[in-house]
Amino acid sequence: MTDAQPGRPTENAMRRALKRARDGVALDTAEAAVLLQARGEQLRDLSASAARVRDAGLEAAGRPGVITYSKKVFIPLTRLCRDRCHYCTFVTVPGKLRREGHGMYLSPDEVVEVARQGAALGCKEALFTLGDRPEDRWPEAREWLDAHGYDDTLAYVRAMAIRVLEETGLLPHLNPGVMSWTDLQRLKPVAPSLGMMLETTATRLWSEPGGPHHGSPDKEPAVRLRVLEDAGRSNVPFTTGVLIGIGESYEERADALFQLRRIQRQYRSIQEVIVQNFRAKPDTAMRAMPDAELEELAACIAVARHILGPAARIQAPPNLVDAEYALIVGAGIDDWGGVSPLTPDHVNPERPWPHIDQLAERTRESGFELRERLTVYPEFIARGEPWLDPRLLPHVRALADPETGLAREDALPEGLPWQEPDEGFTATGRTDLHRTIDTEGRTGDRRADFDAVYGDWEALREQAAPGMVPQRIDSDVREALAQAADDPTRLSDDQALALLHADGPALDALCSIADDLRRATVGDEVTYIVTRNINFTNVCYTGCRFCAFAQRRTDADAYTLSLDQVADRAAQAWEVGATEVCMQGGIHPDLPGTAYFDIARAVKERVPGMHVHAFSPMEVVNGASRTGLSIRDWLTAAKEAGLDSIPGTAAEILDDEVRWVLTKGKLPAADWIEVVRTAHELGLRSSSTMMYGHVDQPRHWLGHFRTLAAIQQETGGFTEFVTLPFIHTNAPVYLAGIARPGPTTRDNRAVTAMARVLLHPHITNIQTSWVKLGAEGAAEMLRSGANDLGGTLMEETISRMAGSRYGSYRSIEDLRAIATLAGRPARPRTTLYGEVPAERVAAAEASDGHLPELLPLAD
Repeated sequence: MTDAQPGRPTENAMRRALKRARDGVALDTAEAAVLLQARGEQLRDLSASAARVRDAGLEAAGRPGVITYSKKVFIPLTRLCRDRCHYCTFVTVPGKLRREGHGMYLSPDEVVEVARQGAALGCKEALFTLGDRPEDRWPEAREWLDAHGYDDTLAYVRAMAIRVLEETGLLPHLNPGVMSWTDLQRLKPVAPSLGMMLETTATRLWSEPGGPHHGSPDKEPAVRLRVLEDAGRSNVPFTTGVLIGIGESYEERADALFQLRRIQRQYRSIQEVIVQNFRAKPDTAMRAMPDAELEELAACIAVARHILGPAARIQAPPNLVDAEYALIVGAGIDDWGGVSPLTPDHVNPERPWPHIDQLAERTRESGFELRERLTVYPEFIARGEPWLDPRLLPHVRALADPETGLAREDALPEGLPWQEPDEGFTATGRTDLHRTIDTEGRTGDRRADFDAVYGDWEALREQAAPGMVPQRIDSDVREALAQAADDPTRLSDDQALALLHADGPALDALCSIADDLRRATVGDEVTYIVTRNINFTNVCYTGCRFCAFAQRRTDADAYTLSLDQVADRAAQAWEVGATEVCMQGGIHPDLPGTAYFDIARAVKERVPGMHVHAFSPMEVVNGASRTGLSIRDWLTAAKEAGLDSIPGTAAEILDDEVRWVLTKGKLPAADWIEVVRTAHELGLRSSSTMMYGHVDQPRHWLGHFRTLAAIQQETGGFTEFVTLPFIHTNAPVYLAGIARPGPTTRDNRAVTAMARVLLHPHITNIQTSWVKLGAEGAAEMLRSGANDLGGTLMEETISRMAGSRYGSYRSIEDLRAIATLAGRPARPRTTLYGEVPAERVAAAEASDGHLPELLPLAD
């Protein structure tokens, strides 16, 4: 709809914008809005410069003069939807489906039959299209899912994608609408690519009555942008695009393109951008709206090309261009999208696909060769890990040309097993890193893919800047100190912030108050645990920017332990008096979701009495996603396999403003909270943690403390709070010049003291880290409100890889000495802060001081 547009731009404004486009100068939103109105000779000028940008990109990609398409079948899994888009004819209602003799969803047999027919015709893509979460609106959808054993629509999507892979060999491309971060983890292993149109960033078209998206919760632009960002964080090759002519202004249209550029710059995850023109359809609320003209479409394609650049893949659906192929090719596209020889375009059923031979001929007339691609673009196939799940690689390789990454046009898909890689738990790499990190150190200070795996550093620097601005504090510190001493549970947020900023005598007073509160709550004894850390692999592609532990599988410091090695280390720890093993690892793409069960079971079979404290919330989500289980079911299975409690790591700062600077792909704060709550409900207790001193500010610490206190009041499941000062030395986010060089001594004292104050009386144990602070630093924290020193560890790789200088092991005598520095006695504890059996105490005392000789393990 363009009748609401303001007047045409002046000739001068158009000339200036066209010249900037010709000269390759970066456009701003106002200039892009001007160029979106180019018509006639002006459009030809704009298209010519856009085509030059496109041609340069194809040359750089190694396929000059090639326009691609994907040969697909269209699988409309369900036409029910909870949204009410005013232009859509794809969506229908349960009564109409029944009258036409259809089910609420395609049956599994119907899905596979469509895919089989497509495979026989040489199709290689199965495009799953469906409405957003229909079970939230339609009881009939909920009943169908329940009757067929699926928790939700996405569980059915996942199951059908696996069947298509295994029974036909077609590659699923999933368009299920809005997805959460967790949904993306569930679906990534079953599809080489996913998609969702952005459509527009014009919020008014969603929020105002009468707008095309009014009444459609999934069409809020902020929600859809979050999906695109989560897909980037999750390393998902993602298709998106804009829908033009639905009532947006030219400025709003330009803004949508700039938002796509922002996300692509930050994550490099958008594999193609579709520019689609609105076509009015009968029997819709927008049936009287004029179609977006083809020159308007061409102008938007050309502007998209200038904004998104030569590396972008830009697509226009060939059945919506009224045979004006030359106009659209000339504007800068390099892809025609999916074309089906079998199924109609269910979204635009009145407009049939062109025959592929006809499309090739019309493309050739514009000077280009038409080549078939797969649903996942060649660039992402070339990138490999972490963009393609290992379970999908055999399916993709069976259809991809090994040289170009395009489709092997003569290949006929055949079903292949969708299964975990054969390697499983095979000991590989530097398995003695737990020992040699202290003697030989790490091979280099950063991963070889430093400039790619974490996203765009410059974009990240811009993103981090607002969150690092200090907040002005106006509250009276003396008043806040008086309140903390009198009743810390009544501290206001302003008072708490004033104390988190305290320094000098005020900080001394705060630490004294916290120490008195500690004494009144848990007494003077400093507790510790005889434990062994076992980091079973450091291969990880999550892209946490604070982590120096994670390695690519080919990096010199990468390793994975076998199950026997894990069990050997647990048995070794038991022999010297340990009561606990703490086990965590990287998110290794080859380890199945059941690997965590195998690890817990291996330890319990070897050492039945050992407490298995293992698997961060990130690992829990990874395991659940890879197995297709819910968080609750996965944790239940892990508990049955021997899991006793979970570490509350992967929390970092429970504020997504900070999390998305610290990490590219780790779980959002809400998902961390869900995992911890669920674990507590199942009787699996956990620690809680906070990593601070990087791109955060005291206001983030306060929010984190408030969140933990609220969870503890609800579940009572936290055993302790652990302070984790950021180790900056080898952390990527520090090496890139974004993060601070860790917390100051002031920060450490304030955080420890305020943890005691703000978590009182809900979390009573506050732990400090000798690994990160050393003996003197840990003793100072014991005088500032802490009462626990953590464990002997025996091995510690994560902090040491980051640059910690304080070793990997402390004897019982060493820990007692730290307590003595603080003027306090010490005693051992169990994971749950109980009494340690006398036999364990005796074994630990007898072995104390001799432990390092036992650390090396033969492969």
